[in-house]
Amino acid sequence: MHLTLDSNGQKALTSDLLILSAFQKTKTTKVKGKETTETTVSVDHWADKTLKEEFHDLRAAKNFKAAKDETITMTSAMGQTVKVVGLGDKTKITAEDLRKTTAKIFKSVKAEKSAIAALDFSSFDVLKDSAKAAHVIAEAIGMTNYSFDKYKSTKTPESLKEFILFGFDKKKEIGLKKAIADAEILTNAITVARDFVNEVPNVLRSTEYAKRVEEDAKKNLKGVKVKVLNKAQLKAEKMDMFLSVNAGSAYEARLVHLTYEPAKATKNTKHIVLVGKGLVFDTGGYSLKPGANMMNMKYDMAGSATVYGAFRAAVLMKANVKITCLLGITDNAVNSEATMPDSIVTARNGKTVEILNTDAEGRLVLGDVLDYACDLKPDGIINAATLTGAVLIALGNQITGAMGNNQKWIDAVLASAKQSDEYMWQLPIIPEFSQDMKSKTADLKNIGTPMRAGTATAAAFLQEFIKNDVPWCHLDIAGTADGQSHLPYCPGHGASGLTIRTLVHLLTHTK
Repeated sequence: MHLTLDSNGQKALTSDLLILSAFQKTKTTKVKGKETTETTVSVDHWADKTLKEEFHDLRAAKNFKAAKDETITMTSAMGQTVKVVGLGDKTKITAEDLRKTTAKIFKSVKAEKSAIAALDFSSFDVLKDSAKAAHVIAEAIGMTNYSFDKYKSTKTPESLKEFILFGFDKKKEIGLKKAIADAEILTNAITVARDFVNEVPNVLRSTEYAKRVEEDAKKNLKGVKVKVLNKAQLKAEKMDMFLSVNAGSAYEARLVHLTYEPAKATKNTKHIVLVGKGLVFDTGGYSLKPGANMMNMKYDMAGSATVYGAFRAAVLMKANVKITCLLGITDNAVNSEATMPDSIVTARNGKTVEILNTDAEGRLVLGDVLDYACDLKPDGIINAATLTGAVLIALGNQITGAMGNNQKWIDAVLASAKQSDEYMWQLPIIPEFSQDMKSKTADLKNIGTPMRAGTATAAAFLQEFIKNDVPWCHLDIAGTADGQSHLPYCPGHGASGLTIRTLVHLLTHTK
């Protein structure tokens, strides 16, 4: 499916479906002290006077109120199907409203099996910034136009071949093209990330995952340096926490190390490190998960897919910061060599860690990789992980938890989330949480007091591996990485691709 611009509207005339918007106008009058409110429908922004007349002559239009997402369909005198979509009060429409409405429109277009659809951009240019409106529309289309049917024996044929945006000032075309191109880079990266997360665990072993990331980076990310550390190299790096998680696996652990530098990098160029948890499957180890809880544990590598997706998009957008992307990849399996509860291992930074629960494994992988990241002396680190079920108790499955050691850095991440219309909320790391992670027989233990701030105590554990005063922000995406069916631009089932937009905004707006 191609998204194209049509400045003169000629291609739109050949489309199977024409999409226009309508707004509500509310007028309040006061007669003898009594207020009367009247709601009317506005289609004044339509350029085609004939269509306006046909709409107003339509009997069904008398009951159409142009409420948000309300639709009415008619056939024009030229035989073209015209869908009118209500947007409500124009002055109250947000970017997220436009994103959701566009997603719903796109779904309906696909369901109607149209081959070519055309949307009047002037009808939907409602954000006081045409380039932003075009970006949001393209972003919604790209995110909605996704399915994972790789293992379906019968594929659903794609009927929609072209989606046209028309009805805009020719002078704006260059800016609109750039906005749409950036949105397509972003949504393509989200597609790559979703595909990784949705891939089945008997195929996406740790070695295969690392190989696919390496191949994608070498093929599509010109100038990016790729290094993949194997088990022997991880041992040489003294990443014994990381390797303790891999101990029961038939497949070696991998650390994928990707580096991007902007073309005009200087000594003042900021350096940001992204770190992702890549548990391709988590059985819980000897602290075995119940059967029901083990389903969907292929999603436990969503943190790594998220940061790789963000890295991929930022590189292709030519971000003006140096970016390192580190993916800690393994599974957590059970055999005679698997790490047992009560084991004590030594982390890369020299601290000893008592492993009381082998199902609290993500923090062990991340701890060693975060220590490795600090040695690169970046200006900031962000890690993403499906780390705790506790974050769903604290924030539900719609909000990502953010924690860290530097308020200015956390605020920058939260600001990017707000700009991207993604829900994110800061949770505290207090000294008492750090104390809770102290062990009686080692320096640290890998779980805190049961049923007590599990998300924040996990972050307190990770903070033990941040050094050199590097600003660090931990994102717990366990609630938001999948199952976001309440958002029309996310699949009803499977990987959401959320948080990538936030990270890309941060990477492309950091100076």
